[in-house]
Amino acid sequence: MRTRIRIKAKPKRTFQMRVAGLGFRNGHVLVHRAVHEPFWTFPGGGAEIGETSDETLRREMMEELEVHVRVDRLLWVVENFFHYEGRDCHELGIFYLMDIPESFPFASGEIVHRIKDGDNELEFKWVPATTQALTELDIPPYFIASEIENLPQTVKHLVWDDRNLDEKGKS
Repeated sequence: MRTRIRIKAKPKRTFQMRVAGLGFRNGHVLVHRAVHEPFWTFPGGGAEIGETSDETLRREMMEELEVHVRVDRLLWVVENFFHYEGRDCHELGIFYLMDIPESFPFASGEIVHRIKDGDNELEFKWVPATTQALTELDIPPYFIASEIENLPQTVKHLVWDDRNLDEKGKS
């Protein structure tokens, strides 16, 4: 039996470990979203007890993209704090550079793949790998937009706090 690393606590708090990959092709990066969500993010998913982070990414990409990806170097380890669906979330985010096989479809800005993942229907598209494009798409975690054109050469650890975005937007 597979067990996701996710703890829901009261009142309305969640801790989870999420592993995501940045895959590039023709100056674009692959993003995805659940069709009911207004925001896009980088493909990946929840780690499960007993698997390494690169195993998580390979499993998630097989489930979602239906291809074997090569997991390259680790880019960021992020202690990420944010609000989601009325809950305060604390996420350990692990982001890798990954290589997506050429057999996976490519078209700039168009939906290239859809799949049902549990209760969610996911859609994927390639977007320009530029700060401007990612900023316009409003892709969390937001620090990646500023680093997308110059990925770190060594692993970076960050604490990223988006809990006060609503308040910041009101001032």
